[in-house]
Amino acid sequence: MHAITFNKARVALLVALLLVALAGCDAQGQAQDNATPPPPEVEVAEVKAEQVTLWGAFSGRVEAPQTVELRPRVSGYIDQVNFEEGELVTEGDVLFVIDPRPYEAREQLAQAELARMRSQLTLASSEAARSEQLWERRAISREEFEQRNAAKTMAQATVNAAAAALQSAQLDLEYTQVKAPVSGRIGRAEVTRGNLASADSTLLSTLVSVDPLYVYFESDQHTVQDNPFGESVPVRVGLAGGQEFPYTGQLDFIDNHYNSRTGTLQYRARVANPNGALRPGQFARVEMPVAAADAALLVDQKAVLTDQDRRYVYLLDADNRTERRIVETGRRVDGLLVITAGLSAGDRVVVNGLQKIAAPGIQVVPQLVDMRRTPAPIVVATAP
Repeated sequence: MHAITFNKARVALLVALLLVALAGCDAQGQAQDNATPPPPEVEVAEVKAEQVTLWGAFSGRVEAPQTVELRPRVSGYIDQVNFEEGELVTEGDVLFVIDPRPYEAREQLAQAELARMRSQLTLASSEAARSEQLWERRAISREEFEQRNAAKTMAQATVNAAAAALQSAQLDLEYTQVKAPVSGRIGRAEVTRGNLASADSTLLSTLVSVDPLYVYFESDQHTVQDNPFGESVPVRVGLAGGQEFPYTGQLDFIDNHYNSRTGTLQYRARVANPNGALRPGQFARVEMPVAAADAALLVDQKAVLTDQDRRYVYLLDADNRTERRIVETGRRVDGLLVITAGLSAGDRVVVNGLQKIAAPGIQVVPQLVDMRRTPAPIVVATAP
């Protein structure tokens, strides 16, 4: 009886101890659950005032300074086509040859006619010289003397006419070779070998110059008024759909009037194209400096958030607590945005870890970084 009672007492004690242990664990877990989580770590950059050149972005079109429609100056059948369609040709290259045989015959005929006229001139000159001697001795009449001198003058005129006819025949023979008037890229042959080409009417091909090229683009009146650089400014050119601007050029023309329908002013940039990568007719993206700022406040554009039609950033106060600040933005500068209102130099802006900020007023652990992660050698700004 006493043994049974003792065993029951031991079991009761063990149960009590187990309950106490479980209660302690629950209390410790609740204490841990009720502990405040550590502040999140975010990357913060200090806003600095910088001197930058602001660039405007425009859409343009590439055009050739020289575009030539090749047409023959003489009629005839095409005898040779001496180029590959689409290749680069040099000024003076023979591109088409018209059958020269009829024009060679005309040249020979003109040469023969000139020789005949010269022989007649020689005879007339001799007779005029003799008639002068005879007239001095009064061996011939005045009328005969004047007739022989007039015959000499007429013979000289026929020689001049024959020489002009020969020159015309030589030009026609030369025109049987259609040469490239400028260096550039040739288009497709509109007329092939064996076909008839009519003088001044048949289109043989089209030739465009390729180096340099022109890029035409237009700007609105507001941008023009803000432009302090005038005409002698550099431009950067890239192709539509690309991200880079591999071509550089120089602004060389600003139109003298606005387009009354669009309210824009036309610009033209001259761009070197030594490898022929750019082609006339392509759409292009153009960047041109439009303003200069001595103290621009730049912020990483990833730090600028949008709330409906307003933009804002998160700042840190002296206690490293977040503050929401409404800002106004300007142009982009290599991944940075120009802040025109809402910030001051020295403000600390959260640039990374924004997803950790549930609401304004929370405390964070700032990690100071540079606003420019990878400084760019050229400052380029585009419209927002």
